[in-house]
Amino acid sequence: MLIDATLEVAIAQIDCDLGDTQSNAQRHLDYIAKARSAGAELLLFPELSLTGYRLGADIVQVAMKRRDPMIMEIARAAEEMIVVLGFVEEGPGAQFYNSAVAVSRGRLLFLHRKLNLPTYGNLEEGKLFATGRFIEVFDAGGPWTGACLICADLWNPALVHLAMVHGATLLLAPINSAVEAVGGEFSNPGGWRTTTDFYAMMYGMPLVMANRIGTEHGARFWGGSRIVDAYGRCLAEADDRECLLSATLDYNDVRHARFQLPTVRDSNLNLVHREVERLATYVGVPEFMRKDR
Repeated sequence: MLIDATLEVAIAQIDCDLGDTQSNAQRHLDYIAKARSAGAELLLFPELSLTGYRLGADIVQVAMKRRDPMIMEIARAAEEMIVVLGFVEEGPGAQFYNSAVAVSRGRLLFLHRKLNLPTYGNLEEGKLFATGRFIEVFDAGGPWTGACLICADLWNPALVHLAMVHGATLLLAPINSAVEAVGGEFSNPGGWRTTTDFYAMMYGMPLVMANRIGTEHGARFWGGSRIVDAYGRCLAEADDRECLLSATLDYNDVRHARFQLPTVRDSNLNLVHREVERLATYVGVPEFMRKDR
């Protein structure tokens, strides 16, 4: 039996004007109109798409509440389409988060605060942002359940696994990946292709990754946004230009892929929970002193 449950997804691979939220908001409105004309039901923007990335101390100036008038204007413009965008959120207690929000029909549907803040290579988010605390999922229409993890969140495989066992059937990955971010022999473009293909195939889960283009203070963002199906096959991939990228996802692929490769079914949460608790008990305890060894 087949389910009539396709999802038209799109990515706005854009440049950003660093710190200029008004200009960036207009770019969002323009791409929402383009995506609607193309028949998109879900549109993903890159990480921190309203502000740009290398903000430094300007984070305080560009931060906004989750229901800021600018975000709600975008929510109204989205109409029935689900739009996911990135911004600097000022949360309770004057804490500043690297956040992504899903909006539709003038309403806020979902918020994710980045959990894995990188402070290595040329990255220093751990010095600038507060850390998110939760992984949640949201209704992405019909049978689809969406999860959103921001950039380096995907470099902690445990976070992806948690999103999957929460019931996600679609993973959205807004990123800001620059060529020089890590350095050494590490290839950011190659690493992201491998990572997105792997997670999609391993979990039988389509993955939509939105990167940006342009430069900021010497950082060169390489684009390469991509849409991968539940078998780890790339359906669409961008080059290094500003563009709207789109593809059709089929929920039947998720059903068959997860039946054939039951990673989610066999995740064995009881085992994982027990081992995490056991590990936490022994943090800092020398090997020879552990009673169960």
